Amino acid sequence: MPPPVPLPGKPIYLPHVLASGLQLKPDDPALVSTKACSNWREMELASSRYAANLLAVGLRPGDRVASLMPNCDTLVIHYLACLKSGIVATPLNYRYMPPEIDHALEASGASLLLAHSERNADIAASKVARQLPLGVIGCGANGSLPTVEALLERPAENGALPTPAPTDPAVIFFTSGSTGPAKGVTHSLESLGWVIASFAQRCEITVHDVILPGMSLSHIAGFLNTFMGLAAGARVIVTRGFTGRELLPLLRDHRPTVLNMLPAALFGLVRDHDAVREDFASIRLCISGGDKVPADLRRAFTTLAGSAIVEVYGVSETGNATLALPYTFDKMGSVGRPLAGYQLSIRDERGNELPTGAQGSLWVKSPSNMIGYWNDPEATRATMKDGWLDTGDVMRLDDDGYFWFCGRHKQIIVHDGSNISPQEVEDALIDHPAIASAGVVGVRDLAHGENVCAFVTLKQGATPPAPHALIEFARARVGYKAPENLFVLAQMPLNTTGKVDRATLKKLAEERLSGR
Repeated sequence: MPPPVPLPGKPIYLPHVLASGLQLKPDDPALVSTKACSNWREMELASSRYAANLLAVGLRPGDRVASLMPNCDTLVIHYLACLKSGIVATPLNYRYMPPEIDHALEASGASLLLAHSERNADIAASKVARQLPLGVIGCGANGSLPTVEALLERPAENGALPTPAPTDPAVIFFTSGSTGPAKGVTHSLESLGWVIASFAQRCEITVHDVILPGMSLSHIAGFLNTFMGLAAGARVIVTRGFTGRELLPLLRDHRPTVLNMLPAALFGLVRDHDAVREDFASIRLCISGGDKVPADLRRAFTTLAGSAIVEVYGVSETGNATLALPYTFDKMGSVGRPLAGYQLSIRDERGNELPTGAQGSLWVKSPSNMIGYWNDPEATRATMKDGWLDTGDVMRLDDDGYFWFCGRHKQIIVHDGSNISPQEVEDALIDHPAIASAGVVGVRDLAHGENVCAFVTLKQGATPPAPHALIEFARARVGYKAPENLFVLAQMPLNTTGKVDRATLKKLAEERLSGR
C-alpha cells in the first residue's frame, strides 16, 4: 500500500463555495451556457433568494429535495440553494422512468420534487411524485404547477439562512449496484468538501481556468467538476448535451482549459467530422473516467487534439480517488496515483492486503468517503469496514505506485457512464407473462463501454414474443437500461447455488454477437 498523500489543507465549505469568485471578480462571468450567462454576484443573489424561498414553502434543513432536471444553469443554482439552506439535494438520473423515479423518491423520503416540463408525462405516471408532502415544482411550462422560475424571482420574505454543520448530509447520489435497485450514496458537506479540495489541488485549478464538465450534473462526477471550478473562482460551462453539435460551439466560443468527459461521449466528440485540432487548442487538461478509457480513444484524441487524455478513477461512494498526473506514456492506461487524502489498498476476498502486482479488490480510506447509504445500514456495513470502503473494483498496483483497473467483482454494467444493475433489468423482463427466467450481462462495446445483453427462457406453452417486443417491454419499465440484444434459450444456465450463471451467459453473448 503506497503511503497516503497529505490532506490539502482543509475541505471546501460548500455553502460558501462562491466566495473566491465574489471576492476576486464579482462581475465576471461565472456560469455560462448556450442560453445564459451569470456573473458571480448574480449567482450569489439568485441562489440565496431561492434558498430562502425553498424554506418559505415549508422545507427545513435536513429535508430531501429531489430533482429530475437536464443540465442547465437552473440546476446549478438549485444545488447552491440546497447547500446554503441545509436542504439535502437528491439528484435523479434524467433518464429515469416512472418506477425508478418512485423508488428514488421513496428511498430518500423526499419532501419535494423539482422536475422539468419535458418530464410531465412521467411525473403524471409516477405513483409517488404527486403524493409528496410539498408536491412538485416545475421548470418551464408546467400548467398549474408552481415553478422554479417564480421561486427564483420572488423577493424573499426572510433572507436569513441557517448555517449547516460540516457533518450534515448534503447530497444523495443514487447509484446502481450488481443487485437490486439503486442505493442512495450520501455525502456530508465535509466529505464532498474534501473530494473537491483534493481534486482541485491535483488538477491545479485556478481563477484563470474555464471548466467544461461534459457529463450529467445529476451524477457525482459532473457535480464535482462543476463545484471544483466554482470553488476555485474559475468559470464553469454548462452543456445540455454531450455531442459535437453542442460541445464544439462551446469549445470555440468559450475556450475551456479543462475538459472532463465520459469515454463514450468523448469518443463521439473526437469522431465528429466537424472537429478540428484548433477546437482543442485551449485545453490544458482533458480528463476521462467513469469506465475504462479504450486505447483507440486515447490514440484518436491525441491524433486530433495533439495532447493526451488523463485517466481518472472514482466511484460515487468516495469521489475521485486517483488521477494519472503527471502523465507519462509508459503508464498509458493506468488510472494513476492516489489523490491527496486517499489511502488505497489492494485486498483479497478476506480483506487481507495483497503484494504489489497482485490483482484484488480496491479498498479506500479517506475523509472523502460517503457517510453511508441513505436509510440502508445493512448495505453500508457490507461496504464500509473499519473506516475502509470496499469499492468492488479489481485493481493492481505496480512497482512505481500506479494503479491499473482490471475489472469488477460486482456484476454491474457500465453503459455510457451509468451503472446498470443486471437484476433490475432481469426483474423487468420477468414481469412479461411469457418469460420464465432472465439473465442479463454486459458486453464490451467501444463506443458505449458496455452494452446490455439479455437471455430469457419461456414459460411452457407460451407464445414466443419477438425479441424486439421484449426489449420494448423492458424499455417501458427501465428506460435506457433495457437490453440492446436479447436471445431466447431453451434452458437458463445456473451456477452451483442455483442462481443465473452470468459468467456462462457473458461468454455466450460474446460468441453470438461476434458472429453477427
